Amino acid sequence: MEVQALLITFREVLEALLIIGIITTYLKRTGNPKYTKYVWLGAGLAVLASIGVAILFQVVFTGFAAMGSEIYLKIGIMVVSTVLLTQMVFWMASHSKDLKGNMEGKMNKFISTGNIIGMVIHSFLVVLREGIETVFFFAAITGGNIGAAMQGWGAITGTIIAVVVSYMFFKGTMKVKLKTFFQITGAFIILIAAGLLVQAISMMQDINLIGSVMYHVYDITWLLPEHPIDHAHYLRDHGVAPLLSGDVGIFLKALFGYSSMPSIEEVIAYIGYFTAIYLFTSSRSSKVKAAENKKAEKQVNVLNPQVK
Repeated sequence: MEVQALLITFREVLEALLIIGIITTYLKRTGNPKYTKYVWLGAGLAVLASIGVAILFQVVFTGFAAMGSEIYLKIGIMVVSTVLLTQMVFWMASHSKDLKGNMEGKMNKFISTGNIIGMVIHSFLVVLREGIETVFFFAAITGGNIGAAMQGWGAITGTIIAVVVSYMFFKGTMKVKLKTFFQITGAFIILIAAGLLVQAISMMQDINLIGSVMYHVYDITWLLPEHPIDHAHYLRDHGVAPLLSGDVGIFLKALFGYSSMPSIEEVIAYIGYFTAIYLFTSSRSSKVKAAENKKAEKQVNVLNPQVK
Protein backbone atom coordinates (compact mmCIF):
# COMPACT_ATOMS: atom_id res chain seq x y z
CA MET A 1 0.00 0.00 0.00
CA GLU A 2 2.72 2.45 0.95
CA VAL A 3 4.61 2.08 -2.34
CA GLN A 4 1.37 2.55 -4.25
CA ALA A 5 0.56 5.63 -2.16
CA LEU A 6 4.05 7.02 -2.79
CA LEU A 7 3.79 6.68 -6.57
CA ILE A 8 0.25 8.03 -6.76
CA THR A 9 0.94 10.95 -4.43
CA PHE A 10 4.15 11.80 -6.26
CA ARG A 11 2.36 11.92 -9.61
CA GLU A 12 -0.66 13.88 -8.41
CA VAL A 13 1.23 16.41 -6.28
CA LEU A 14 3.89 16.89 -8.96
CA GLU A 15 1.28 17.56 -11.65
CA ALA A 16 -0.47 20.12 -9.45
CA LEU A 17 2.80 21.85 -8.47
CA LEU A 18 4.00 21.95 -12.07
CA ILE A 19 0.85 23.69 -13.23
CA ILE A 20 0.85 26.14 -10.31
CA GLY A 21 4.58 26.73 -10.85
CA ILE A 22 4.08 27.42 -14.55
CA ILE A 23 1.36 29.94 -13.73
CA THR A 24 3.26 31.79 -11.00
CA THR A 25 6.49 31.84 -13.04
CA TYR A 26 4.62 33.33 -15.98
CA LEU A 27 3.04 35.99 -13.77
CA LYS A 28 6.45 37.00 -12.39
CA ARG A 29 8.06 36.97 -15.84
CA THR A 30 5.36 39.24 -17.29
CA GLY A 31 5.61 41.71 -14.41
CA ASN A 32 2.42 40.63 -12.65
CA PRO A 33 3.68 39.08 -9.38
CA LYS A 34 0.82 40.71 -7.49
CA TYR A 35 -1.52 38.04 -8.88
CA THR A 36 0.46 35.06 -7.54
CA LYS A 37 -1.24 35.28 -4.15
CA TYR A 38 -4.61 34.64 -5.80
CA VAL A 39 -3.23 31.57 -7.54
CA TRP A 40 -1.94 30.18 -4.26
CA LEU A 41 -5.25 31.10 -2.60
CA GLY A 42 -7.10 28.92 -5.09
CA ALA A 43 -4.60 26.11 -4.60
CA GLY A 44 -4.90 26.32 -0.81
CA LEU A 45 -8.70 26.24 -0.95
CA ALA A 46 -8.48 23.19 -3.22
CA VAL A 47 -6.31 21.35 -0.67
CA LEU A 48 -8.89 22.07 2.05
CA ALA A 49 -11.69 20.97 -0.28
CA SER A 50 -9.80 17.73 -1.05
CA ILE A 51 -9.52 16.99 2.67
CA GLY A 52 -13.26 17.60 2.94
CA VAL A 53 -13.88 15.18 0.06
CA ALA A 54 -11.73 12.57 1.82
CA ILE A 55 -13.74 12.94 5.03
CA LEU A 56 -17.03 12.75 3.13
CA PHE A 57 -15.82 9.71 1.21
CA GLN A 58 -14.85 8.00 4.48
CA VAL A 59 -18.28 8.72 5.97
CA VAL A 60 -20.01 7.26 2.91
CA PHE A 61 -17.80 4.18 2.99
CA THR A 62 -18.49 3.69 6.70
CA GLY A 63 -22.20 3.87 5.92
CA PHE A 64 -21.86 1.15 3.29
CA ALA A 65 -19.88 -0.94 5.78
CA ALA A 66 -22.65 -0.59 8.37
CA MET A 67 -25.11 -1.95 5.80
CA GLY A 68 -22.79 -4.81 4.91
CA SER A 69 -22.38 -3.56 1.35
CA GLU A 70 -18.83 -2.23 1.47
CA ILE A 71 -17.57 -5.03 -0.77
CA TYR A 72 -19.64 -3.68 -3.67
CA LEU A 73 -18.32 -0.18 -3.09
CA LYS A 74 -14.74 -1.53 -2.99
CA ILE A 75 -15.23 -3.28 -6.31
CA GLY A 76 -16.71 -0.16 -7.88
CA ILE A 77 -13.86 1.98 -6.58
CA MET A 78 -11.25 -0.43 -7.98
CA VAL A 79 -12.83 -0.52 -11.43
CA VAL A 80 -13.24 3.25 -11.64
CA SER A 81 -9.71 3.78 -10.29
CA THR A 82 -8.34 1.54 -13.03
CA VAL A 83 -9.96 3.79 -15.62
CA LEU A 84 -8.85 7.01 -13.91
CA LEU A 85 -5.26 5.88 -13.39
CA THR A 86 -4.98 4.87 -17.03
CA GLN A 87 -6.55 8.13 -18.18
CA MET A 88 -4.21 10.12 -15.92
CA VAL A 89 -1.10 8.60 -17.49
CA PHE A 90 -2.23 9.20 -21.06
CA TRP A 91 -3.58 12.68 -20.29
CA MET A 92 -0.21 13.86 -19.00
CA ALA A 93 1.59 12.18 -21.90
CA SER A 94 -0.56 13.97 -24.45
CA HIS A 95 -0.70 17.38 -22.72
CA SER A 96 2.83 17.68 -21.34
CA LYS A 97 4.13 19.32 -24.54
CA ASP A 98 1.55 22.10 -24.70
CA LEU A 99 0.76 22.35 -20.98
CA LYS A 100 2.94 25.43 -20.51
CA GLY A 101 1.42 27.26 -23.48
CA ASN A 102 -2.15 26.48 -22.42
CA MET A 103 -1.63 27.66 -18.86
CA GLU A 104 0.09 30.86 -19.94
CA GLY A 105 -2.64 31.55 -22.50
CA LYS A 106 -5.35 31.28 -19.86
CA MET A 107 -3.44 33.51 -17.44
CA ASN A 108 -2.93 36.08 -20.15
CA LYS A 109 -6.68 36.29 -20.65
CA PHE A 110 -7.29 36.68 -16.92
CA ILE A 111 -4.64 39.43 -16.68
CA SER A 112 -5.93 41.36 -19.69
CA THR A 113 -9.47 41.37 -18.30
CA GLY A 114 -8.47 41.80 -14.64
CA ASN A 115 -10.36 38.60 -13.79
CA ILE A 116 -8.96 37.81 -10.34
CA ILE A 117 -11.84 35.48 -9.52
CA GLY A 118 -11.07 33.54 -12.67
CA MET A 119 -7.47 33.04 -11.51
CA VAL A 120 -8.60 31.76 -8.13
CA ILE A 121 -11.18 29.40 -9.65
CA HIS A 122 -8.75 28.13 -12.26
CA SER A 123 -6.01 27.23 -9.78
CA PHE A 124 -8.67 25.84 -7.44
CA LEU A 125 -10.02 23.46 -10.09
CA VAL A 126 -6.55 22.40 -11.23
CA VAL A 127 -5.49 21.33 -7.72
CA LEU A 128 -8.92 20.00 -6.75
CA ARG A 129 -8.86 17.61 -9.71
CA GLU A 130 -5.59 16.11 -8.49
CA GLY A 131 -6.86 16.02 -4.90
CA ILE A 132 -10.08 14.18 -5.73
CA GLU A 133 -8.19 11.67 -7.87
CA THR A 134 -5.79 11.05 -4.98
CA VAL A 135 -8.67 10.44 -2.56
CA PHE A 136 -10.26 8.01 -4.97
CA PHE A 137 -7.02 6.12 -5.58
CA PHE A 138 -6.27 5.93 -1.86
CA ALA A 139 -9.70 4.41 -1.32
CA ALA A 140 -8.94 1.80 -3.98
CA ILE A 141 -5.53 0.71 -2.67
CA THR A 142 -6.58 0.63 1.01
CA GLY A 143 -10.02 -0.87 0.67
CA GLY A 144 -11.64 2.33 1.89
CA ASN A 145 -9.29 3.35 4.72
CA ILE A 146 -8.27 6.68 3.19
CA GLY A 147 -6.93 8.04 6.47
CA ALA A 148 -4.36 5.23 6.71
CA ALA A 149 -3.00 6.10 3.28
CA MET A 150 -2.90 9.84 3.97
CA GLN A 151 -1.01 9.34 7.23
CA GLY A 152 1.37 6.65 5.99
CA TRP A 153 5.00 7.14 5.00
CA GLY A 154 4.17 6.52 1.34
CA ALA A 155 1.96 9.58 0.89
CA ILE A 156 4.26 11.78 2.96
CA THR A 157 7.36 10.65 1.06
CA GLY A 158 5.63 11.05 -2.29
CA THR A 159 4.65 14.60 -1.40
CA ILE A 160 8.18 15.50 -0.31
CA ILE A 161 9.72 14.05 -3.47
CA ALA A 162 7.21 15.93 -5.64
CA VAL A 163 8.00 19.21 -3.87
CA VAL A 164 11.76 18.69 -4.27
CA VAL A 165 11.47 17.71 -7.95
CA SER A 166 9.24 20.67 -8.80
CA TYR A 167 11.56 23.05 -6.90
CA MET A 168 14.61 21.72 -8.78
CA PHE A 169 12.72 21.95 -12.06
CA PHE A 170 11.80 25.61 -11.68
CA LYS A 171 15.23 26.52 -10.30
CA GLY A 172 16.80 24.90 -13.35
CA THR A 173 19.00 22.54 -11.36
CA MET A 174 17.33 19.27 -12.37
CA LYS A 175 19.26 17.45 -15.09
CA VAL A 176 16.71 14.70 -15.77
CA LYS A 177 13.79 15.72 -17.95
CA LEU A 178 10.33 15.58 -16.42
CA LYS A 179 9.23 13.52 -19.41
CA THR A 180 11.49 10.74 -18.15
CA PHE A 181 9.95 10.97 -14.68
CA PHE A 182 6.45 10.69 -16.12
CA GLN A 183 7.40 7.76 -18.33
CA ILE A 184 8.89 5.80 -15.43
CA THR A 185 6.13 6.56 -12.92
CA GLY A 186 3.53 6.11 -15.64
CA ALA A 187 4.77 2.57 -16.27
CA PHE A 188 4.43 1.70 -12.59
CA ILE A 189 0.98 3.30 -12.37
CA ILE A 190 -0.18 1.26 -15.37
CA LEU A 191 0.94 -1.86 -13.48
CA ILE A 192 -0.98 -0.69 -10.41
CA ALA A 193 -4.10 -0.08 -12.53
CA ALA A 194 -3.86 -3.57 -14.02
CA GLY A 195 -3.51 -5.00 -10.52
CA LEU A 196 -6.61 -3.16 -9.29
CA LEU A 197 -8.61 -4.49 -12.24
CA VAL A 198 -7.55 -8.07 -11.52
CA GLN A 199 -8.29 -7.68 -7.80
CA ALA A 200 -11.76 -6.35 -8.62
CA ILE A 201 -12.46 -9.43 -10.74
CA SER A 202 -11.15 -11.70 -7.98
CA MET A 203 -13.42 -10.02 -5.42
CA MET A 204 -16.45 -10.37 -7.71
CA GLN A 205 -15.72 -14.08 -8.03
CA ASP A 206 -15.25 -14.44 -4.27
CA ILE A 207 -18.78 -13.18 -3.63
CA ASN A 208 -20.17 -15.09 -6.64
CA LEU A 209 -21.12 -11.90 -8.42
CA ILE A 210 -19.55 -13.48 -11.50
CA GLY A 211 -18.55 -17.08 -12.12
CA SER A 212 -15.49 -18.62 -13.69
CA VAL A 213 -14.81 -21.09 -16.46
CA MET A 214 -11.58 -22.07 -14.69
CA TYR A 215 -10.99 -20.89 -11.14
CA HIS A 216 -7.29 -21.81 -11.08
CA VAL A 217 -5.29 -21.68 -14.30
CA TYR A 218 -2.15 -22.62 -12.38
CA ASP A 219 -0.93 -22.88 -8.80
CA ILE A 220 2.53 -21.55 -7.95
CA THR A 221 2.02 -21.35 -4.20
CA TRP A 222 5.06 -23.63 -3.91
CA LEU A 223 7.12 -20.83 -5.42
CA LEU A 224 5.53 -17.62 -4.14
CA PRO A 225 2.34 -17.68 -2.01
CA GLU A 226 0.35 -14.47 -2.19
CA HIS A 227 -0.12 -14.19 1.57
CA PRO A 228 1.70 -15.33 4.75
CA ILE A 229 -1.39 -17.41 5.60
CA ASP A 230 -1.03 -19.29 2.30
CA HIS A 231 2.64 -19.79 3.17
CA ALA A 232 1.70 -21.33 6.53
CA HIS A 233 -0.99 -23.55 4.99
CA TYR A 234 1.38 -24.85 2.32
CA LEU A 235 4.01 -25.65 4.97
CA ARG A 236 1.36 -27.46 7.05
CA ASP A 237 -0.02 -29.50 4.15
CA HIS A 238 3.26 -30.40 2.39
CA GLY A 239 5.82 -30.38 5.16
CA VAL A 240 8.11 -28.02 3.23
CA ALA A 241 8.06 -24.24 2.96
CA PRO A 242 7.52 -22.40 -0.35
CA LEU A 243 10.68 -21.09 -1.97
CA LEU A 244 9.76 -17.46 -1.33
CA SER A 245 8.06 -15.82 1.63
CA GLY A 246 4.37 -14.95 1.72
CA ASP A 247 5.43 -11.45 2.76
CA VAL A 248 6.86 -10.96 -0.73
CA GLY A 249 3.61 -12.24 -2.22
CA ILE A 250 1.40 -9.89 -0.23
CA PHE A 251 3.64 -6.97 -1.25
CA LEU A 252 3.36 -7.87 -4.94
CA LYS A 253 -0.38 -8.45 -4.60
CA ALA A 254 -0.89 -5.03 -3.04
CA LEU A 255 1.30 -3.34 -5.63
CA PHE A 256 0.57 -5.22 -8.87
CA GLY A 257 -2.36 -7.55 -8.10
CA TYR A 258 -0.21 -10.71 -7.99
CA SER A 259 -2.06 -14.01 -7.55
CA SER A 260 -0.53 -17.45 -7.05
CA MET A 261 -3.75 -19.14 -8.20
CA PRO A 262 -5.48 -16.81 -10.70
CA SER A 263 -8.70 -17.63 -12.51
CA ILE A 264 -8.83 -17.67 -16.29
CA GLU A 265 -10.80 -14.41 -16.20
CA GLU A 266 -8.08 -12.70 -14.16
CA VAL A 267 -5.39 -13.85 -16.60
CA ILE A 268 -7.43 -12.73 -19.62
CA ALA A 269 -8.20 -9.35 -18.02
CA TYR A 270 -4.53 -8.79 -17.12
CA ILE A 271 -3.22 -9.69 -20.56
CA GLY A 272 -6.12 -7.91 -22.26
CA TYR A 273 -5.45 -4.71 -20.35
CA PHE A 274 -1.83 -4.51 -21.46
CA THR A 275 -2.80 -5.49 -24.99
CA ALA A 276 -5.29 -2.62 -25.10
CA ILE A 277 -2.66 -0.23 -23.72
CA TYR A 278 -0.18 -1.37 -26.37
CA LEU A 279 -2.66 -1.04 -29.23
CA PHE A 280 -3.80 2.39 -28.06
CA THR A 281 -0.22 3.61 -27.65
CA SER A 282 0.80 2.29 -31.07
CA SER A 283 -2.22 3.87 -32.74
CA ARG A 284 -1.59 7.23 -31.09
CA SER A 285 2.11 7.15 -32.00
CA SER A 286 1.21 6.48 -35.64
CA LYS A 287 -1.22 9.39 -35.67
CA VAL A 288 1.33 11.73 -34.09
CA LYS A 289 4.00 10.74 -36.64
CA ALA A 290 1.55 11.17 -39.51
CA ALA A 291 0.57 14.63 -38.24
CA GLU A 292 4.23 15.64 -37.85
CA ASN A 293 5.06 14.41 -41.37
CA LYS A 294 2.09 16.30 -42.79
CA LYS A 295 3.14 19.47 -40.97
CA ALA A 296 6.72 19.11 -42.23
CA GLU A 297 5.46 18.59 -45.77
CA LYS A 298 3.41 21.77 -45.58
CA GLN A 299 6.42 23.73 -44.37
CA VAL A 300 8.50 22.42 -47.29
CA ASN A 301 5.77 23.42 -49.75
CA VAL A 302 5.61 26.91 -48.26
CA LEU A 303 9.37 27.39 -48.45
CA ASN A 304 9.62 25.78 -51.91
CA PRO A 305 6.39 26.40 -53.83
CA GLN A 306 7.72 24.59 -56.87
CA VAL A 307 8.19 21.36 -54.94
CA LYS A 308 5.18 19.06 -55.31
